[in-house]
This record gives sequence, structure tokens and C-alpha cells, in this order.
Amino acid sequence: MPSRYAGFTLLELLVAVAIFSVVGVLALSGYTQLQKQSEYAEQRLDRTRQVQRAVQTLVQDLEQVEPRAIREPIGDTRLPSLMLGVTTEYRLEMSRAGWSNTAGLPRPTVQRVGYRMENLELWRDHWPVLDRTLALEPVRERMLTGVTSITFRVLDASRSWVDQWPEAQTTDPAEARRRPAAVEVIIELEDWGTIRRLVEVPG
Repeated sequence: MPSRYAGFTLLELLVAVAIFSVVGVLALSGYTQLQKQSEYAEQRLDRTRQVQRAVQTLVQDLEQVEPRAIREPIGDTRLPSLMLGVTTEYRLEMSRAGWSNTAGLPRPTVQRVGYRMENLELWRDHWPVLDRTLALEPVRERMLTGVTSITFRVLDASRSWVDQWPEAQTTDPAEARRRPAAVEVIIELEDWGTIRRLVEVPG
């Protein structure tokens, strides 16, 4: 007499479990791969933002170079408004205008900034006052990682490219305020290769 209830055999259940297991493994593998691709895309996007922000900040600083010499931390010597290849610590140092002061703090709108390299990283330092002392520590901001080198050169009044600015030491106040016609920036990155920008300096 046939049974009133039909069911699955043990073999059928084992086959179904095996199929579901294979499908589950494939689905998990696909999800893991998709997640890795998403993380990689996000990392590349973060890197793009970092590079764009660093280059934009550097270009904006150069576009707003102010003819404001500063007093040397020791003595009464005046440091030029823009210095390139002069000091060993900073590749580039300048006085730049346009420092926003929406809070009305007791400070100038002209800012002294310096760019330096440290452990394949580009740093931007700035000081809360122009005529700083040795005891005054700068505000340090890491701008860019993976930097193998950064070089600057300037276009002087005779339309020649030079690697140092000012070209000669001088005590003339007018020379300390003099600015070049343009600055070329060349950044070498481990992952992006060479980035080159030519910035016209006002004045």
C-alpha cells in the first residue's frame, strides 16, 4: 500500500545541501571581491583628493605672495618676502596675503608659510605672527605623502630660470620685497609620477 506522505530521501537532502553550500561560497567570494574593489576605489579617491588639495594650496600660496619681508628670529636682519633654496630646512618660504580672519583674532591677514620635506612627506608650516621668535613653534600640517622629491625654480626679471631666490644676499629693503615673475613647481610622487605647475606671481 503506497504511503500517504511523500518526502525527501537522505540523498536528495545531501545534494540540496551541497548545492546551497556551493552557491553560498560563490556568493561570498563575489561579495568579498566587490568589497575589495570598493575599498580600492575609495583609497584612490582619497589619494586624488589629497593630491588635488596639496597642489591647490601650494598654488594659492604662490598666487598671493605679499611683498612683506620679516625680521629674522635672531637679530635685526630682514628675511625676504619669498625665499627659495636659501635655508636647509624649508624648500620654499614666503609671506602670503589673504589669511582669512573671520573670527576677528588679533593677528595679521598676511601669513608666513614654509614648505619642507620629511620622510617622503610634504609639510606646510605656518606661524601665527610674521616676525617670529625662536621659541615660537609653527603650526605643522602634513599636505602630501609618497613624495620622492619636490623642486622649485623661479623666473627672474631677465626671464631666466634660477634655482635660488633672492639670487644674492642683500640688505636693501627693496630687494627683500622683490618677487619673481613666476615659480615652477615639480613634484615627484611614488604613484602618480611627475606633477608640474607654473604659477604666475603677482606684482
